[in-house]
Amino acid sequence: MEQLENHIRYVGGVTANTDYHHGQLRPVIGVRSRQVVRANRTRPELSDGTGWTYNHAPMLAYWKGQFYLEYLSCPVHEHVPPGQTLLTASRDGWLWSAPVILFPPYRLNEEFVYPDGERIPEGTYCVMHQRMGFYASSNGRLLALAFYGFCPQPSISPNNGRGIGRVVREIMEDGSFGPIYFIRLNRHAGWTEPKVQYPLFTASGDQGFIEACEELLADRIATLQWWEEDRSPDDFYAVKGGTAFNSYRLPDGRIMGLWKHSVHAISEDEGRSWTPQSRAKSLIMAGGKVWGERTSDAKYALLYNPSPVGNHRWPLAAVTSNDGLKFEDMLVVNGEVPPRRFFGNHKNYGMSYTRGVEAGDAPPGGSMWVTYSSNKEDIWVSEIPVPMRSAVSEPVHDTFNGLKEEDRVPDWNIYSPLWASVSVSPVPSESDRSLELCDADPYDYAKAERVFPECAAGEMRLRLMAKQSDRGQLYIELCDAKSSAAIRLRLESGGMLQVLQAGTWMTLQSYESGIWYDIAICFDTGGQRFTVKLNDRDAAKAYSFSMPAYTLERLTLRTGPARREPNIETPLVTGDVEHPDEPVPAVHYYINEMHINPLKGEADPWQRQN
Repeated sequence: MEQLENHIRYVGGVTANTDYHHGQLRPVIGVRSRQVVRANRTRPELSDGTGWTYNHAPMLAYWKGQFYLEYLSCPVHEHVPPGQTLLTASRDGWLWSAPVILFPPYRLNEEFVYPDGERIPEGTYCVMHQRMGFYASSNGRLLALAFYGFCPQPSISPNNGRGIGRVVREIMEDGSFGPIYFIRLNRHAGWTEPKVQYPLFTASGDQGFIEACEELLADRIATLQWWEEDRSPDDFYAVKGGTAFNSYRLPDGRIMGLWKHSVHAISEDEGRSWTPQSRAKSLIMAGGKVWGERTSDAKYALLYNPSPVGNHRWPLAAVTSNDGLKFEDMLVVNGEVPPRRFFGNHKNYGMSYTRGVEAGDAPPGGSMWVTYSSNKEDIWVSEIPVPMRSAVSEPVHDTFNGLKEEDRVPDWNIYSPLWASVSVSPVPSESDRSLELCDADPYDYAKAERVFPECAAGEMRLRLMAKQSDRGQLYIELCDAKSSAAIRLRLESGGMLQVLQAGTWMTLQSYESGIWYDIAICFDTGGQRFTVKLNDRDAAKAYSFSMPAYTLERLTLRTGPARREPNIETPLVTGDVEHPDEPVPAVHYYINEMHINPLKGEADPWQRQN
């Protein structure tokens, strides 16, 4: 009987409630999530220059002080040609270069006939399907890889072993690219050198490049990612089965292999052989990928969608482990699912196909970096501080001085689309900086959260300013561990500060653009009540919680109302939204200071005031 030590499992007990995008999970404190590519069909110059709206399967590398991110793309639908692979780069993970085409569309210049007689007509375009994006060789070369396959019908996946093969090219340190070569052809499907448009890597005149490719071909673990697209009957692959492989090294030196659908196996001989693949039933996941790695604190993390429904891939969650086998502490990394702007076949809702840094060096700072697609049309990255935490114990007294726009804001969770960004800004001055929420996106919002010590009673003070008062919204919420907002205020278009009471937004007072306001909220869960003071004026009355809560532990700031769609009943077949490609007039909100002081015992805020 096989030993339990060969099996991965989740023992945390907490599950995600997928009626909510965040799963009602506590967040990993300090995560910043940044949109890298926002699909745009009619204004491609505002996106990747192509106007294609199916963007998916991103891969990430960090090499010689720079991030590299590649992703595949099709005009509208998954598995409907033509396909191409694009690349973007960043020094800091926040500001990314305009994407450029790394592997262009591939069109057959003559008819191809498979050994079984099936024909692919001349002029047919390939689609791309790759499970591996980068490889950093020991001789200092960074290789980028992709796979050209065919989809005679959208229901036929290009990873069925009948595609042409895997291509490779070198990324130079100055950002330029070497020529495109094939590194491995699907010879069993009839593809040979005379029938393809790029030469084999062995034809390169660069011996260092050839050595890097040969090193990759000899790497039994890295190349195991290729099996499902290759499916060759030879002995090149030690495991024939499973999709979207990745791996990490256990403390005793063995290799843990992970595949989709909670499948895993272990190798004790550097990938030459593996234990039988088995499914970890306690790791609930569907068709999205799982990413596992050993983190900088010598622990382990798995990132995946803890949902049994493949069409609805949310939240993006993390579980952690001391030994790489027994995982617990399920937390949310990103729980935001904006509207899908463009319809396409197989465009699942939510965040999926998560991949971490697969090649190169460890990024500075010790954080875990991951990339993923949102609704299979936008590309995102998240920086996850390590060690992963979900609670704080000290009162919060935050200012933002000394931080730059591209810096991670310590202990703040940031959700920052390209057109609805959250960053530190020199307002009111270079030396007195603020957290800025800027929103020009017609279908998304900027969001910032700050976890504070869990408490039954406390006082929150916030110094804020709106650049405008005639439009826009800023929601200010105090939430419990499940993201239920017991206290809800908002700056509403028209210059009104409002509070939610019994389902109705009541106006507290007007506000003016360009004026700083000090808002103090004193709350007591024992009485389920709170007061609001502006600029230290006495509160007029005590208000009731919008939702019941025993304790509160998080401030949420958001430039739009909370989302309820899509949900697990939303069909995949829906149309495009209206006017998704033009930004709306921007609104700006600034947070200059934020303080939270828990109060011991139960303290009625109305009685304290009087």
